[in-house]
Amino acid sequence: MEKVFLIYTNIHKDNDLAQTMRIKELLLGKGCKVYLYHELDGQKLPIDVDYMLVLGGDGTMLQAIRDIKERHIPMLGINLGTLGYMTEVEPDQIETAIEQLLSGQAKTEERMMLRASVTQQGLQQKEEQWALNDVVISRRGSLQIHDFNIYVNGQFLKKYSADGIIVTTPTGSTGYNLSAGGPIVDPRTKLLMITPICPHTFNQRSIVLSKDDEIVVEIPSGREGNPQQVEASFDGSHQMMLSTGDRITITRWEKEAVFLKLNQESFLEILSRKMSEN
Repeated sequence: MEKVFLIYTNIHKDNDLAQTMRIKELLLGKGCKVYLYHELDGQKLPIDVDYMLVLGGDGTMLQAIRDIKERHIPMLGINLGTLGYMTEVEPDQIETAIEQLLSGQAKTEERMMLRASVTQQGLQQKEEQWALNDVVISRRGSLQIHDFNIYVNGQFLKKYSADGIIVTTPTGSTGYNLSAGGPIVDPRTKLLMITPICPHTFNQRSIVLSKDDEIVVEIPSGREGNPQQVEASFDGSHQMMLSTGDRITITRWEKEAVFLKLNQESFLEILSRKMSEN
């Protein structure tokens, strides 16, 4: 049966499209049907796509996931960057990877995602964003402490005094969360984590919650009742400004990202190898 591929290319990393066209020709030569994402030009994704190949780095993977978030298309990352944790295949492994895909050797791995609903004071309409890795609310401008009120399932949990707050998925645990001192979590698990960025007291630590919990981060007044202004980002992009009285409600999104896995190395083996490299 004919397999249908969508190739999603970071044109800044493959600016002459040499790798893209090479992969397209390889697939066509094996009787596959191929779409190029950049040629769709805003049109809806074809309904018959079986697999998506993402050419770039981790940032490209995150953008691709956002762009197809309504679809459940399994994706495989081909690394054209310097270091890719989500991109499994190097350019010199492309032919072998395609053979494995077409012979049914790939496994799928579902990763949970976040839905963030932003409510800003004075505005009736909520803005929704999505993230595979994390939602980060952090200070902007001068070096000053900010306060963040955290609610879980409608109940006040605590006030963090910190440079910011990270709400992360297991996939995002090895990103900013790890740099901020949060725990490393197997990306196949389903849970939520709250990690403060540079907390200003010793008893403020990461909190691990159920995948079904609802987290609200509220921006209160600052010291002496002064207004606060912070910046929210979703997977490191799509920044927006938040001020005192604004809230972000974060839950698990019902859709999940689907990764194609060709490497049989387990998460613990990968973790052990990466920890021994440092």
